[in-house]
Amino acid sequence: MLAVAALSSACGTQKISVSKSQPVLYEGATLFNQRCSGCHTFSYAAAHGSAQNVRTAQFNNGPNFDVRCERPVARVLYAIQNGGFSGAIMPQNIVVGAQALAVAQFVATYSGRSAPKIPGVVPCEQVPIGTFAQALAPTATPAPTGSPGAVTGASTPTTPTSP
Repeated sequence: MLAVAALSSACGTQKISVSKSQPVLYEGATLFNQRCSGCHTFSYAAAHGSAQNVRTAQFNNGPNFDVRCERPVARVLYAIQNGGFSGAIMPQNIVVGAQALAVAQFVATYSGRSAPKIPGVVPCEQVPIGTFAQALAPTATPAPTGSPGAVTGASTPTTPTSP
């Protein structure tokens, strides 16, 4: 009975491994642990939600961010706001506002650090993380007025003309 008690007390002892001296990243790791660990694996946030074996994977098992590189911050923020990239499984806006920015910064900073080295693939640590300003900037910029192909105002359908 003592052996069982000793073994069971060791379970779940992994802790968030982001320094508290980096408050935004630490907050992002804590929020990731609280809101995302059911579906995603990410050792920096003590999260183990991804399937280890594709044959036993469940519908809601999300990517393993220890090996999957997610950069820049704007891409991560997009996934948080839109329910991943498919919008089919992950809830939209699982964190919002400053919390969403903290989680996005955390994921962009620490993801992909255990990815295997693949010839011809740029390692995650060499991909730019991006900034909050880039993440909050509008996604589309209008074409300059007067440039070839620029569309101004509302678009109207055109019908082909015969020669």
